[in-house]
Amino acid sequence: MDEIIKKNNFRKNIIELEKIILKNPNSFTKDLVDKTFPIKSTFAGGCYIREMFMPAGHIMTTKIHKKDHPFFLLKGKMTIASENFNGDIKAPYQGITIAGTKRVIYSHSDCILITVHSTDKLTVEEVEEDVIAKDFNDPLVSLLQITTK
Repeated sequence: MDEIIKKNNFRKNIIELEKIILKNPNSFTKDLVDKTFPIKSTFAGGCYIREMFMPAGHIMTTKIHKKDHPFFLLKGKMTIASENFNGDIKAPYQGITIAGTKRVIYSHSDCILITVHSTDKLTVEEVEEDVIAKDFNDPLVSLLQITTK
């Protein structure tokens, strides 16, 4: 029960932090995000491979993932805070994103991050619908579902 309370508190706090970031007049609009954090999308063998560049000195929150998937830090150093991990990682690094994860990431240096998603979808929009939850109320990422796996 303590773990559920801890995860629920983290989820509430990260949503509040995201709101604060978005209200900041220095926060990026979608157009600036796309230019500052360029994404390269590749499809191969039932996988969507997403490569993102994150310049040094930026803080961001990630989307909520519905499915477990691997990620790879190819370049740089970042601090990550999530329900499951808090700390620094430095390239080269590989890890697994657990379903229900939403992170706060700070880039200490220029970073290149790759995620790999198993999917039969063939467009970025379809993949996002398949692997990204709109919020923590999605049944695939609810605390009840996660704690009973």
